Amino acid sequence: MRTDLKTNLGTIRNLGILAHVDAGKTTTTERILFATGATYKQGEVHDGTTVTDFDAQERDRGITIFAAAVSVTWAGHRLNIVDTPGHVDFADEVERSLRVLDGAVAVFDGVAGVEPQSESVWRQADRYGVPRIAFVNKLDRTGADLDAAVASIRDRLHVTPLVVQRPIGREDGFAGVVDLVGMRRLTWEPALRESPATDADENARRELEERVAELHTGALEEFVGTGRLTDATLRAALRELTLDGSAVVVLCGSAYRDKGIEPLLDAVVAYLPSPLDVARVDPDAPFAALVFKVHAAATGRLTFLRVYSGTIGKGAAVLDAGTRRTERVGRILHVQADRHTEVDRASAGDIVAVVGVKHARVGATLCAPDAPVVLEPPTTAMPVVSVAVEARVRADTDRLATALARLVDEDPSLVVRSDPETGQTVLSGLGELHLEVAVEKIRQGTGLSVNVGRPQVAYRETVVRGVTGLLYRHVKQEGGAGQYAHVVIDVEPSEDEFAFRSTVVGGRVPKEYVRAVEAGLRDALTQGPLGGHPVTGVRVTLTDGATHPKDSSELAFRTAGRLALQQAFRQAELALLEPVVEATVTVPDDVVGGVLGDLAARRGRVTASNARGGTVVLTATVPLAELFGYATRLRSRTQGRGTFTTRPAGYAPAPASVPA
Repeated sequence: MRTDLKTNLGTIRNLGILAHVDAGKTTTTERILFATGATYKQGEVHDGTTVTDFDAQERDRGITIFAAAVSVTWAGHRLNIVDTPGHVDFADEVERSLRVLDGAVAVFDGVAGVEPQSESVWRQADRYGVPRIAFVNKLDRTGADLDAAVASIRDRLHVTPLVVQRPIGREDGFAGVVDLVGMRRLTWEPALRESPATDADENARRELEERVAELHTGALEEFVGTGRLTDATLRAALRELTLDGSAVVVLCGSAYRDKGIEPLLDAVVAYLPSPLDVARVDPDAPFAALVFKVHAAATGRLTFLRVYSGTIGKGAAVLDAGTRRTERVGRILHVQADRHTEVDRASAGDIVAVVGVKHARVGATLCAPDAPVVLEPPTTAMPVVSVAVEARVRADTDRLATALARLVDEDPSLVVRSDPETGQTVLSGLGELHLEVAVEKIRQGTGLSVNVGRPQVAYRETVVRGVTGLLYRHVKQEGGAGQYAHVVIDVEPSEDEFAFRSTVVGGRVPKEYVRAVEAGLRDALTQGPLGGHPVTGVRVTLTDGATHPKDSSELAFRTAGRLALQQAFRQAELALLEPVVEATVTVPDDVVGGVLGDLAARRGRVTASNARGGTVVLTATVPLAELFGYATRLRSRTQGRGTFTTRPAGYAPAPASVPA
């Protein structure tokens, strides 16, 4: 690899902004754009003037729905930033973004601390090993407390926070921060002003050095030898602890008041990784990139890529490694939310959008045709809520089908299917809001009038009492080669979604036929006997079987496996499962009784209740089906003062009154 390319890669930061809804993610991104000179006017979420929330629905609803990418420069570094959604219904957007990011800034509310969705996105980042720094925001608000927020980071996220800044002033009097690494006081009056640290700041610096020395061997040696840490040693230790996940650097400020953004940018450059730190990247190697987002823009289909190796130029042919389809890149764009700048090429470490790639789906690997490779795609959550959709005018049915296909192309967590019993087109997604946004996108993008049915949840079926020794013999003879397969299976409940094993001995069922039986069993899991819902929580053991010298085949044994399990389900005892969520409801303390009664009526089970400055935060496990329309009901009961958020909590047995 050439030295200049190594140097360039070292000055790139690919990072995401992560947070719970309303913690200040988008405002933080807006202030970063302004501080770096990428914009000349500060956008505001409440005014609908932000750069990254450019979609009409985002501006109407005041929340981030779609991950938006922007690029800025700071201190000689290029920062590719993705502003991610904070609402649980759009967690898959976060998942796809985290798969291609090298680092992240987690934004926390200085009053609320770690909230449910900030905890969820933190766990998502854990799965991909993404190094993070924390920014405690909104320290100018009444009730803001940095120490309490840091305690919640420690207790709820189970990480070691290293506080490198202390606030100057509290709540309305918040004026700036003490930088304990650079030992300087930074205030915004309104311009950034720097002044020397005080003796009290020296004590806070000493505490930081002690905590770092406890975690970092090199820092400990220097601390024991000299009693202090130099600035260079402290910065190096903080960076290493961040990269290996041993600790989380914590900064603070108020993005809305534009206080703390410049030192946050300095911390991004100092502590978060470059592509060289977290991935094997080589611009001289064969081209390989991962598709993490698709957007049907007015200018055409944009395919967003993270380039992991090689270099690609305009007009280059690329191979979709999954479909073996060759496509051609027409244009390469650096993206600034909904604005684009055309560039001639993209190299390892870059995040770009390309025009001309017509078929690659999210998760696809695009690579050099003569050097095929497959990169691990991001995981996709299973949908839990469905609605029936139809064109109000029959003549628009084909246009609706095209629009739905485009939606699924952009968002793999949406699923479209045709109900075989009713003939209805069913759209499934991750939540009520997710589906509302999808349908509204069709209406705004195509002008179609669409009828939408009442949301339905995705039930599951599970085995409560199994069967043993079920014998199934599949025999089919219609002239020519026949089909013969003989299997004996045990079926029992399981903690896993599906588990299979074979205890057949003596070669009575050859290995290739055992694999075919497993495939047939998986086929049978798609529809259970109670209501045609997928079956989960089942273990199947193949205990015996027999073959025919001429008529046995993989097809015959796959068919036997499917039909045997279907017959076993009819003889076993199954139960219906329904999706449940953990709901966090924040209400004034004078209306708690009514809210608790309403949750109980919705079959909710309250698991925690915490008083916090005139409000009460209730945590409850509630069936998802009971929460449709809850936002309107909660606003009515609390005169608009109550809020709630949810996150998936798995499945639980449904009562007998719930129709299968």
